[in-house]
Amino acid sequence: MSKTVIVTGGSKGIGSAIVKLLAEERYNIVLNYNKSESEAKKIQKEFTEKGYIVEIFKADVSKREEVKKLVDFAIEKFKKIDVLINNAGITQTKLFTDITEKDWNTMMNVNLNSVFYMSQEVISYMIKQKEGLIINISSIWALTGSSCEVHYSVAKAGVDAMTKSLAKELGPSNIRVNSIAPGIIDTDMNKHLSEKEIKNIEEEIPLEKIGKTYDIAKCVKWLIEDEYTTGQIISINGGWNI
Repeated sequence: MSKTVIVTGGSKGIGSAIVKLLAEERYNIVLNYNKSESEAKKIQKEFTEKGYIVEIFKADVSKREEVKKLVDFAIEKFKKIDVLINNAGITQTKLFTDITEKDWNTMMNVNLNSVFYMSQEVISYMIKQKEGLIINISSIWALTGSSCEVHYSVAKAGVDAMTKSLAKELGPSNIRVNSIAPGIIDTDMNKHLSEKEIKNIEEEIPLEKIGKTYDIAKCVKWLIEDEYTTGQIISINGGWNI
């Protein structure tokens, strides 16, 4: 029986790359989106026409009640949840002194609390199944910190701490928990960077190039197929923080 996978923030960027690769691997996909409805519907149409299974569901995963509806939808459709990929996230560049309380709370709600809500909701099903996998999409900034992105870095560092703690707690239930910490990836989230800024970053990276969304999706696929990796923060960044 095919595994059922929930991908939050699955309509664009890294999320859409994960959805597309896993759909092609014949997994049952629940693509969560919040604002990018047209992109979500486009992916669903494209892949269902090819014979793959992609369901879409609108939910703001920073809100517990909407998370519960998303998880209930997945259970109603497929009767189980095998893999949760916590990918939904936002970014913001601001001097620390300019970060407002609203900025801080929004960042924590979307990038950290959503992981808490989603993980807590699916774990009850995974424990009953005696198996499961949670993959959190973190960031290189969780490991190194980032100037002018303090609140983003803190939220992602919290995700990594949750990853390690949950891996210890859920290991006896045969539930694995890992994080993938991308470096600079070619997504809309980094479109604010100028060509010169990208060039400067590439010169700092040993592999002399920024990453592609497919690089992250391939790691997700491997983690699903693997059976003995848990509690790890896997850095995919071309060697940027060696």
